[in-house]
Amino acid sequence: MKLTLPAAFGVMAASLLGATDQKPFKLTVQLDWVAEPEHGGFYQAQARGFFRDEGLEVTIVPGGPGAHVKESIATDRAQIAQADNVGTLQQQAEGLPFLQFAAVFQDDPAGILVHADSPVKRFEDLDGRTIIARPEWPFLQYLQKKYGVKMNVVAQNFSVAAFLGTRDALQQGYFIAEPYHITKAGGKTPRFLSTWDAGFRAYAVLMTNKRFAREHPNELRAFTRAYVRGWREYLEGNPAPAHAAMKKANPENTDEFMAFSRQKIIEEKLVTGRDAQPGADNIGRLDPARFARLIAQLEELGLLPKGKVTPANAMTTEFLPK
Repeated sequence: MKLTLPAAFGVMAASLLGATDQKPFKLTVQLDWVAEPEHGGFYQAQARGFFRDEGLEVTIVPGGPGAHVKESIATDRAQIAQADNVGTLQQQAEGLPFLQFAAVFQDDPAGILVHADSPVKRFEDLDGRTIIARPEWPFLQYLQKKYGVKMNVVAQNFSVAAFLGTRDALQQGYFIAEPYHITKAGGKTPRFLSTWDAGFRAYAVLMTNKRFAREHPNELRAFTRAYVRGWREYLEGNPAPAHAAMKKANPENTDEFMAFSRQKIIEEKLVTGRDAQPGADNIGRLDPARFARLIAQLEELGLLPKGKVTPANAMTTEFLPK
């Protein structure tokens, strides 16, 4: 039976409405810390509508000292989380069904803060010193083995007060955050002994549940495309949309701090990489060979059981933009 002209238009209109009336896919992202420029790519993508362009409705949940990042992924309270590379490998070795699928930072910006006039110049100078840090920080064991140093560890409380109060103090900190707070409190700009200079090349990563990756590969690809686009614009373009969103999520942020932190991320190529060919094409990239080296280091330190975790079962590049 032929359709009359009005009926044909009705069918066409219904078809077009159906094509544009698809509900966005909902995703929750759990951050590891309160909203700061280390999350600039997420917030730029959110503020600029890049997730929406990919058909996603993304909720970003800030973290903090008590954030249960991996538990959120294990229980499906969140589908994606920012996490530390090493801790995730250790949880994967215990059998938790996690998958690392993109990089946040090509090198973890955690390292050791040293007073500007401290006699500690090299990693070897740490021998016999006291450091304010997380006692379980794997980098400490790595330094002890590689350089033969022994250190006393005092548990940190995420404050720089103890560092400022003692000239000989050493403290675990983020290269893109604590130096700013130290100088704002009246201290001199500290020096920094970085993990990458010691050859401990851990990422900061995005991770998900393997079941979610298996059931929603297209949504993960869509998320990663928007996320990479967000980081690129945050670093190369105008960061104001992300900074406004991060100030709303974390009122402790100031324009001065966010400008400082973003500039450090850019200068040290934390997102774009410091290897042979750094640049925007490296945003989000993971290297299986680097995973293999890191796993071998952790096995040698006794922090991973040998053979339990491999690049093939710990990470994937499947969801990265081609």
